[in-house]
Amino acid sequence: MGSFGSLLTAVAGLRAQSSAMQNISGNIANSQTPGFKRVETSFVDLVPQQPLTRQVSGSVTSFSRATNSLAGEFLATNRDTNVAISGNGFFVVGQPPGQTSGVNRQGPELYTRRGDFELDRRGYLVNGAGYALRGTMLDRNTGAPMPNQGSGFIQITQELLGRLDPRPTAQVTYQAQLPTTPGNVSGDIQWPAPPATAPLTIGAGAAEEDFLRNSVPGGSVTVYNGIGAIGSMNLRWVRTGPATAGPASEWALYYESRSGTPLDAWRRVDPAVTFNAQGQLSSAPQLNASAVEINNVVFQDITLDITGMTNNDTGGSVIPTFIEQDGFGVGRYESVSVSEDGVVSIAYSNGQVRPVAEISIVGFFAPNALRRVDGGAFEATRESGDPSVALARSTLTSGGVESSNTDISEEFAKMIVTQQAYTANTRVISTAQDMIREVLNVVR
Repeated sequence: MGSFGSLLTAVAGLRAQSSAMQNISGNIANSQTPGFKRVETSFVDLVPQQPLTRQVSGSVTSFSRATNSLAGEFLATNRDTNVAISGNGFFVVGQPPGQTSGVNRQGPELYTRRGDFELDRRGYLVNGAGYALRGTMLDRNTGAPMPNQGSGFIQITQELLGRLDPRPTAQVTYQAQLPTTPGNVSGDIQWPAPPATAPLTIGAGAAEEDFLRNSVPGGSVTVYNGIGAIGSMNLRWVRTGPATAGPASEWALYYESRSGTPLDAWRRVDPAVTFNAQGQLSSAPQLNASAVEINNVVFQDITLDITGMTNNDTGGSVIPTFIEQDGFGVGRYESVSVSEDGVVSIAYSNGQVRPVAEISIVGFFAPNALRRVDGGAFEATRESGDPSVALARSTLTSGGVESSNTDISEEFAKMIVTQQAYTANTRVISTAQDMIREVLNVVR
């Protein structure tokens, strides 16, 4: 039985090494496939039950060992919709809904690390293997989740790729340092306050010159109305009291409104702004500019939040430290990008970036127990456990993909060893055949 046993063992060895060579060839073939996870081969010995003094080394069999938890290197592609996972986790993907009928049959969820996603003609984010990305759609205006949208797939519709309606400016956040003694060529600034209910209109000549000479510029801010028209709101400050110089003071804010007539109109923003002896704001922190009009363009009422404004010695001039407003004009679609926390956003030409979807990233207790399918995707099994968001401890990096975790030099080294082992097993078969032939010749 020894010769026949060695023959059978050598045949089993050939099968095991052939299986190893098959995995090596597949790894090498997919060394440039994004998100590919190499398959390694492990061997286990098969020992027949024998008495202690009759034990033999036994035969061999092989089985595949997955490397789903081993990440590949980051490969930059400079495409904003290409995403790589850093850490544990998988993208949730599936076959995109068809258009051949009104009923979409939802296929099983699949999981992949291949993140070379691109927008297709229907707005789905599809990777190079044809799988569409799953996630949660978000409301473009509020950022709130929108359940049951697109059968669970992320879809950038034509509506999202269209124009973004303008938002009129409703509030301006304005912070500045006002001087305790505003000065110019004519000395300290002191301008009598006009009635609160009437705009201050300065005509050409001495009156206008007096106003400009007795006020200090306070910066400007761009504002928008309901149809996206743009206006530059130029601001000037006038010290209205008291007449003597000192830290405690009262100020009035004006904005420039050109009415289209030869006169320049400077309109006051109510109420007056007062500071205490320490230079801290002591009046209401909000000013109201009613029925704003700039260059014959009508805007809405605008609130100016001046919280944090101070009255310090700044060398006679106003130093704006922060000016921001909440409006914007009409926006056109420019690009789609993905943040590190998996939020898909659309950038518009007006500088607005709106979140429209959130990518689903899940993890598994035993990721190496996932079952492989075509295209670098996996199916969940009983051994892998159910997908869980809590197990996806990862961040996303856009502008690139995760490359294959195959090491070409390592695979070639394995191939040489496997070839030598295969050759050795063939020699064992030849030797066992010669031994059996000799036995048969003895019988003759």
